[in-house]
Amino acid sequence: MQTRGFLMIVAFLLVGLVSLGAYALWRDVGRGPATKAAATQSNEERRDSDAAARTGEEDRVEQLLEGMTLEQKIAQLFVVTPEAVTGAECAVKAGDATREALTAYPVGGVCYFAQNMVNKTQAAEMLRGTKYYIKDACGVVPFLCVEEEGGTVVRVADNTAFGLDNVGDMRAIGNRGDVEEARLAARTVGAYLNDLGFNLNLAPVADVDVSVDGTMSERSFGSDPHLVADMVCAQIDGFTREGVLCAAKHFPGIGGAEGDPHNGRIYSYKTAEEMEQFELIPFKAAIEHDVPVIMVGHLSCLELGRGEGDLPASLSPAAIDGLLRKTLGYNGVVITDSLQVDAVRDICDASQQAVLAIKAGADLVLMPKDFHSAYSGLLEAVREGSIPESRIDESMRRIIRTKLLLPS
Repeated sequence: MQTRGFLMIVAFLLVGLVSLGAYALWRDVGRGPATKAAATQSNEERRDSDAAARTGEEDRVEQLLEGMTLEQKIAQLFVVTPEAVTGAECAVKAGDATREALTAYPVGGVCYFAQNMVNKTQAAEMLRGTKYYIKDACGVVPFLCVEEEGGTVVRVADNTAFGLDNVGDMRAIGNRGDVEEARLAARTVGAYLNDLGFNLNLAPVADVDVSVDGTMSERSFGSDPHLVADMVCAQIDGFTREGVLCAAKHFPGIGGAEGDPHNGRIYSYKTAEEMEQFELIPFKAAIEHDVPVIMVGHLSCLELGRGEGDLPASLSPAAIDGLLRKTLGYNGVVITDSLQVDAVRDICDASQQAVLAIKAGADLVLMPKDFHSAYSGLLEAVREGSIPESRIDESMRRIIRTKLLLPS
């Protein structure tokens, strides 16, 4: 009897399963096409919505671009210190003199250093005023920049008036191998920068440190390019989540070069193919991770730039337009490293620095040694036709598209 009862229970279960299967088959056959059609329609609607959003964004880009004069577009290609545009000895506020200077030269961005920041209230008011003056002049917000890597390269965290903890050197985080720690460090930095009003941090460092003299030893995540790539991508996530754009640097990677570009030329003798197997790995990962800005360093790549002499990458068409744009397919904003360092000082005078950078494919020129001379030189190059205005517009579209990601 127990066996017979057990068999009956099994039979009932089998009948139930068959019934459920029949129902599922009926549902898929009888109602499946409509369900699939609805799903397809939903996907198509999403694609149409995304396409419409992109079209709307591009329309906005063109509208803002058409509203600018040539002089304003040229100014937008520069990121400078507040002193460079205002003439002040040490800028700690954005008053009438700042308004006048930024109305005449609505630069694409302003980069601040420790000397500019006294306390939280002062810094926030200065950034707010700068943002308002530039947007009022040309219709787009500026990049409000700082170099806040952590460790030895900070402009804010070491100021006791801000009451902030330094997240420490990136090498220490790399040595621990904790990707989440790298992400948290970026979120910590991004949060306090956003709170002050900064919207672009000139970090993270994507250089792979294998140099003998250890120039990048504390700033780089390490000597393993794949580890560095993982850490860099985590930091891109961290900054993004806190509403701050970031710039992977120093393309194509200065961690293997001997010397410091602040003190003179630095060289690489590798081919592009050799770089792709090592130095470029973190940058390729950052590009795949939609990094909004890449900073090009002053490494002279002799094999890459044959025919260019020893031009540093920051002024090299082979490095920017060739390797970064065409080979790696990067379509975001490219900014040079600071053009005030010794590695670029003897290449040309200030009036030609921006001309060379823009011809090489850069979008933003960071801190030329004389802003007004560099601005005039670039404007003259466009007016006389050695740089077509369409080339300026090409960079402006990338810049505006990126700035539309920022709060207005």
